[in-house]
Amino acid sequence: MSDLPCILLVDNGSHRAESTLSLRHVAQALGGRIGAEVHPVSLLHSTKVDPAELGGRPAQILEPFLRDRRVEGGNSFLVIPFFFGHSAAIYEYLPQRIREMSRGWPELEVRVAPPMVKLDEQGDLCVAQILSELVVKKMDEEGLNQPAVSLVDHGTPRVAVNRVRNHVAGQLASLLGDQVAVVEASSMERREGSDYDFNEPLLENLLGRQGFDREVILSMLFISPGRHAGPGGDIARICEEAEGRCPGLRAFTSDLFATHPGVIELLARRSEEGLAGEPVRGEIPAPGLE
Repeated sequence: MSDLPCILLVDNGSHRAESTLSLRHVAQALGGRIGAEVHPVSLLHSTKVDPAELGGRPAQILEPFLRDRRVEGGNSFLVIPFFFGHSAAIYEYLPQRIREMSRGWPELEVRVAPPMVKLDEQGDLCVAQILSELVVKKMDEEGLNQPAVSLVDHGTPRVAVNRVRNHVAGQLASLLGDQVAVVEASSMERREGSDYDFNEPLLENLLGRQGFDREVILSMLFISPGRHAGPGGDIARICEEAEGRCPGLRAFTSDLFATHPGVIELLARRSEEGLAGEPVRGEIPAPGLE
């Protein structure tokens, strides 16, 4: 498989070691699945993590990684986004950096695989199926009968990213059916101002509201642990405060997305699609967002 480009599994990056360790675990498993080395690389941030927390191996970020490979004679790369949808990090920042590097590196060739959620393919249920299985797993673990479910994401200033949340929430509701009482999307946080109302409801306002004043499972639209979704993170704090306000509320969180074995098969499929695509020349088209 020497004709393959250098393959990168790319996330946004985090200041938390757990996020980088999770990325490494998934990259290793994906490499085993596709029979090629997959490098865990973040766009930004992760080099701030103390290497001592990462088994002595510093985290890698995109531009220094690519430049190091250039020194070794590598010019061809495949980026597999470990992103749910059409993040500005992939569809704006990444092509901008590729164009900048190409000015002094004309041989550079970067293909970018599709994100995990495809808005333009209604029948693509890969992400929702994994999330539904994680919800059912939590129901079984806690002995819950028809709980309310909220698919919760971080929140975003971009309508295009919010569409992914709502799209997956609809798919999740269909898959779970009458196993649960209700499925509603929510966000952890939002910017101020009416321009960002599309993030509503916020999780802190949803919990304790009628229908969500009982047993609730948070279906976590978060890939890996970090300051938001990890133990003692922002989501846990929001749940604890809501339970304090509403005595009937019991909030449970599903396992994070990267823990599900189906993620590897999904990423393997996206890698095949990326290899069949064209290298980045200008902007990366974002299907389903027009």
